[in-house]
Amino acid sequence: MSNATKLIHSIPVDPLTGSISVPIYQTSTFVQDAPGAHKGYDYARSNNPTRAALEKIVAELEGGVAASAFASGLAAIDAVVKLLESGDEILAVDDIYGGAFRLFTHIYAKFGIKVNYVDTTDVVNVIDAINSRTKLVWLETPTNPTLKISDIAAIAKIAHQNGALLCVDNTFASPALQLPIAHGADIVVHSATKYLGGHSDLIAGVVVSKTQEIGDKIKFIQNASGAILSPNDSWLVIRGIETLYLRVNEHSRNALIVAQSLQNHPAVDKVYYPGLPTHQNHDIAARQQSGFGGIVTFTLKVDTEAAARTVVCGTELFKLAESLGGVKSLLCHPATMTHKSIPVEKRRSAGVVDSLIRLSVGLENAADLVRDIKQALDKVLSEKPAHAAPTYQ
Repeated sequence: MSNATKLIHSIPVDPLTGSISVPIYQTSTFVQDAPGAHKGYDYARSNNPTRAALEKIVAELEGGVAASAFASGLAAIDAVVKLLESGDEILAVDDIYGGAFRLFTHIYAKFGIKVNYVDTTDVVNVIDAINSRTKLVWLETPTNPTLKISDIAAIAKIAHQNGALLCVDNTFASPALQLPIAHGADIVVHSATKYLGGHSDLIAGVVVSKTQEIGDKIKFIQNASGAILSPNDSWLVIRGIETLYLRVNEHSRNALIVAQSLQNHPAVDKVYYPGLPTHQNHDIAARQQSGFGGIVTFTLKVDTEAAARTVVCGTELFKLAESLGGVKSLLCHPATMTHKSIPVEKRRSAGVVDSLIRLSVGLENAADLVRDIKQALDKVLSEKPAHAAPTYQ
């Protein structure tokens, strides 16, 4: 049986009514027959049937034993960091999501948790940087936004030899394309806002655990900290997951076509897409992923913020917005949007230069998307900015 078929039929039919759609239990509390005598649910922060159904589905998708759903991807990341203690260290990929960098640097640093950033595309860098205080290795693969690929299995081995857990942010690939636990990861994190939800209509996060021990700790943190996902949003994620394989495969098909077209445009300098043979660690991506995803990033030969703004403000089908993974194509300028919280020199050293543009390739006709991005790039060649530079909040 294919994974797509297994996924669709892992979504339960309601045993009470036969509803083919998971019911939304929009309730804050549950009546008990006697103190402590209930039907598995007592208070909706602690557990909710709709959220529990989602958590079971995602755990099965990722090949984990437990999952916990949170109110955002950052809340999910926060829960993982709460496994650590003062004096522990995190070894993190250098090209990291700006929100994770902000959380690590501005929140947890003051509690005595140190983060060391390295280029994890080369396992030698991980070997050189890990130490006895490293308790968590943090990977994104592919990374946000330059799509760096790291060898999950090799880094898992290094982490475990040094007594550290490996957490992989699998948002960009999704379980439709990559299963980090099968390659040795201990924890998988998702911004379910992106491909799991898939329709740009919710904010959510999920943590999947390889062992029950880790899963129980995350579940305790979820309940104690309270950043739970609502029943309605849990249902929306379930509905999105029903078409996950269909959507992600089409995103990947369109993204490859767009990436190939960008390689031939005279205004473009570098194109980052794991599906291109020229992409660093393409062979590793081909080995640990079943497809290459819907995100394409590129830089311009005119490496300026002004040139990038000409492009991102000059498209018609690609909409300028934060986030990714939805049906409609989006684009953003990471240096002034998603990664603006990262200091300029650190950002640039990780590859997030001033002209870098990130595309979230949607489900429109690929030829239409190619035409749209081409006409915007042509404006850079003619040096005719779309309009005055916007102010980002």
